[in-house]
Amino acid sequence: MTKNGVLMDPIENIHPEKDTTLAMLLSAQERGWKNYVILPENIWLQDGIAWGRMQRVQVFDDVNRWFELSDMEEQPLVDLDVLLMRKDPPVNMDYIYLTYLLEQAEAQGLFVANQPTALRDANEKLFSAWFPQCCPKTLVTSQIDLILDFLESVEVAVIKSLDSMGGNSVLKMSLQDMNHASIIEMMTLRETRAVMVQQFIPEIAQGDKRIVMIDGQPVPYALARIPKHDDFRGNLASGAQGEARELTSRDRWICEQVGPVLREKGLFFVGLDVIGDYLTEINVTSPTCVRELNRLCELNIASDFLDFIESKI
Repeated sequence: MTKNGVLMDPIENIHPEKDTTLAMLLSAQERGWKNYVILPENIWLQDGIAWGRMQRVQVFDDVNRWFELSDMEEQPLVDLDVLLMRKDPPVNMDYIYLTYLLEQAEAQGLFVANQPTALRDANEKLFSAWFPQCCPKTLVTSQIDLILDFLESVEVAVIKSLDSMGGNSVLKMSLQDMNHASIIEMMTLRETRAVMVQQFIPEIAQGDKRIVMIDGQPVPYALARIPKHDDFRGNLASGAQGEARELTSRDRWICEQVGPVLREKGLFFVGLDVIGDYLTEINVTSPTCVRELNRLCELNIASDFLDFIESKI
């Protein structure tokens, strides 16, 4: 029986109707896998061995009762067959330290997805810059004068922090907006914190598309997240509505540019964010939108991912 550890935030706090990690647990349970959930603080390193306190979990596709936990167990992580790293951002120093411990378990024989070194390397905002041919005009800096010059050149821009998720700390600005100087000062903490500034893409009104990638290959449908009428952010967490779209030729071209690098780095389950013709982010920590796509397109993306996992272990 495959022993599957899932490192995640507390399972009682998730939104079961749309949680991708729950979809993975449900699919693993259907296969007869033995599932455990592990909290980040319950992993430690002792005498070179990565250990975990974990709980066996039974899951249910029920928004009122979606899990049942057994008593806590302790075991070396390498005694598992696979560990799915599904901890949400922020990717702070605690997160980075956690990847070092998982890397040690990986060296001892545990299959970890996504690979810990890649999670450290691939900042979800910055990683897109490795594919400039796919991206809108982009600036990463803490310097106010550079941001003002960039804003003047593109007229309308989006500014965002490098460690947020779900549309948090994402602001739209222009030189005509009298608050633009305050926004830049606030976001950069007065030139002490780097931020990303991207040219605003008007096609956001048609949705911010999430393309799910498994081992460098795209699922054939994307979830277009349509912003609310009074908001520009295409994030479900910010109130956007999801709509399934078949991938366009441009979408597939972007996937062809990015996919081989994902596979090479060990980023096995990834979400690309595409607005109009442009790649804006590469989500590697805990990509979502699987349950929505499953419902809208009669897919089973979690099962496809576990097929890949089985081929590796």
